[in-house]
Amino acid sequence: MAYRPEYGALSDTELVRLFQAGSSMAERDAAFTTLVERYQKRLYFAARKMMHGNHDEADEIAQETFVKAYDALKTFRGEAKLYTWLYRIMMNAVIQRSRKQKVRQMLGLETVSELAEEGAQADESLMKSETTRLIEAAIETLPPKQQRVFMMRFYEELPYEDISEIVGTSVGALKANYFHAVRKIGEYLQASGRIALEGIVELEAF
Repeated sequence: MAYRPEYGALSDTELVRLFQAGSSMAERDAAFTTLVERYQKRLYFAARKMMHGNHDEADEIAQETFVKAYDALKTFRGEAKLYTWLYRIMMNAVIQRSRKQKVRQMLGLETVSELAEEGAQADESLMKSETTRLIEAAIETLPPKQQRVFMMRFYEELPYEDISEIVGTSVGALKANYFHAVRKIGEYLQASGRIALEGIVELEAF
């Protein structure tokens, strides 16, 4: 696709308008290419976290997201932020792929394991490996919606308002989902007898 450097200074809204009203294929492609440049890495890394660090899967999902977005952008009405809209497409691609593979690895846990360090151990790498395994198992016990809300809020740090647009649920309900997800993960870890809960997750004030 063609790329026009001057388009880099345009807002998402302006780029969408150019795409939708483009008088030529080159103009539409240039506007869309700018959006790809702006969000490709962000969506790739979000997908990679959800696919448990798998580069190939994440790369395919990111590409699939933009293929679908190109076809759908002509009817985009700006009712949600563009990134939120793209994120929703990406999330749906992840869910479909996970269902096909019968895998529910919704979170990459490379950094989450660091939150549960329990002091010095003779073999720290074994400690982290066990911590990761336990947290992954805890997340696997969550219903799919709670998994996605937990990931988007805790791991991606998306505002509740953006998550609301992505999953179509009220902010209040999302806060409840997140709270219950954290509680369930905490209870699972506590029951394991291996990890103290204090300090793992700091709940936000409701």
